[in-house]
Amino acid sequence: MTVTIYDVAREAKVSMATVSRVLNGNPNVKPETRKKVKDVIDRLNYRPNAVARGLASKKTTTVGVIIPDISDLYYSALARGLEDIAEMYNYQIIITNTDQDPKKERNAFLNLVSKQVDGIIFLGGKLSSDVLQDIETSKVPVVICGSGEEANDIPSVNINYYEAAKEVAAKLIADDTKNICFVTAGYSRYQESRMIEGMKEAYSDAGLNGDDYLLTEDAEDYDKGKEIFGKLLETERDAVIVISDETAIGILHGGHDHGVAMPQRLQIVSCSNTRLVTMVRPKISSIAVPLYDLGAVGMRLLTKLMNEESVDSTSVELPYSIDYRTTTR
Repeated sequence: MTVTIYDVAREAKVSMATVSRVLNGNPNVKPETRKKVKDVIDRLNYRPNAVARGLASKKTTTVGVIIPDISDLYYSALARGLEDIAEMYNYQIIITNTDQDPKKERNAFLNLVSKQVDGIIFLGGKLSSDVLQDIETSKVPVVICGSGEEANDIPSVNINYYEAAKEVAAKLIADDTKNICFVTAGYSRYQESRMIEGMKEAYSDAGLNGDDYLLTEDAEDYDKGKEIFGKLLETERDAVIVISDETAIGILHGGHDHGVAMPQRLQIVSCSNTRLVTMVRPKISSIAVPLYDLGAVGMRLLTKLMNEESVDSTSVELPYSIDYRTTTR
């Protein structure tokens, strides 16, 4: 039979309110009483009913995490950061994978709301207009983390993708590498459009028209990266900036298959800096997104919102760096 809080109170010869105070760490319990209750809890192997506690406190101490692709190292690194902070603040995590499907994404959000989670984090990806509307009408605190999405009034944690792309493009252009291809992945069209704006600003600062030099292609995985390499040669590209690390590796291996030396013929810069880019040769240069920190700060921001604490800003921008390795000169 399931052991209840009533059973613990009866065995310990205290009130159920006293047991509840012990469970919740309330300091207003005598040490000897606290020990007696904990001994009974251990002996009966009592496990508090999270649902019942949630109904009583109007909190379930659970957080929903919506991930576009759980197999992508970008998102798993974000998840590590938020999970460590969630554990620190005694929150349980419910992870939902959407396969970048807008319908699944909306269903995931509505399902988590129906489970009465205390808050929800979106890790990366692009948010449909339906989901954005659901977020605005929901009473559940939400944080958008690591997506570069135009979040409007929704709390978010990101880096400045505009400045990062501008900085990379400026270095390439200064190295007389003007024919750049930006390989998108469709994760966040807003993020990608901001990066394109940053690159064009770098061209403008160099006295050039970005429309005459910058090419945009779409490739979201390793195989597409290998396929697109031939097109990069046909269009006489001498540098490529790639959203996906996996796609960047596909381009690198496409160059190997064609016997093309890099970075002599083609310079490659990726945009996620997962551990994949250091596991290939030559190692791939990358915008160093602080993935763990994005997840950790996103979860900390959510805890403040869930507990109605004051926050300095609901739009947090973390610093980035550029790790130039051996796919750039």
